[in-house]
Amino acid sequence: MTEYNEFQGKCLCGAVSLSVKAEGHSVAACHCHMCRTWSGGPMLALEGVTQVNLQGEEHLTVFASSEWAERGFCRECGTHLFYRLREGSHYAVPVGLVDQGEPWQFDTQIFIDDKPGLYTFANKTTNMTGQEVFEAFAGAPGNTP
Repeated sequence: MTEYNEFQGKCLCGAVSLSVKAEGHSVAACHCHMCRTWSGGPMLALEGVTQVNLQGEEHLTVFASSEWAERGFCRECGTHLFYRLREGSHYAVPVGLVDQGEPWQFDTQIFIDDKPGLYTFANKTTNMTGQEVFEAFAGAPGNTP
């Protein structure tokens, strides 16, 4: 049976708050160039997000970062709120946005072939190349990478 959890968070200035439902406590690191540019390092995000509810959407800005995805942030303080596929229902939410001391499980790294040599995580993780990520999402119902 899948465990679903609800997490709450808000941006630095409090203009945008969100409620997130996710499967378990899984956290993944994305090493793609866009995530590293956006986050200033690897993006550590909740995966398995099934629902995102936003309050304060008038303070939300969404940037189309590629043909297949977009990133949302608070236009007042700049806090990163989500990455989502334009088609389908996949969201990645930065774990620091909703972290209240939950028992997170860092278990996946994606775009491992884009990871620079300046850091290495000690955790044993499932590692996926960019090509493997695109293939996984292309095969998922309702998703297009």
